[in-house]
Amino acid sequence: MKTTYISLILLMLISTSLWAQKVFRVDYESQADLKVFVVEYESQCDLKVFFVEYESQANEDGLWFFVKYESQAEKKIYFVKYESQADLKIFKVNYESQAGWNKTEKQHLLL
Repeated sequence: MKTTYISLILLMLISTSLWAQKVFRVDYESQADLKVFVVEYESQCDLKVFFVEYESQANEDGLWFFVKYESQAEKKIYFVKYESQADLKIFKVNYESQAGWNKTEKQHLLL
């Protein structure tokens, strides 16, 4: 019983840290973990993204924080020119509550 409780707490802590989306924008495609394209319409995206001001706010899917240094990032991203080049299509939303997945089959890209 006690080990189950401890296991549950550890699982919750691990899953929370997995969703933290600290990203770093790289200059070259070859440096990136993920190629991203910003779409014009919400219906075209895989993920609706809100850019937060503080690192501590980036704890849910779709809430991204840009770090200053590559070593601080969980994902290095490169913004591509064409939609067909992208691993992930994002749409920038105006409010934190709008962030989240449109197409859940791409969630594995940010784990």
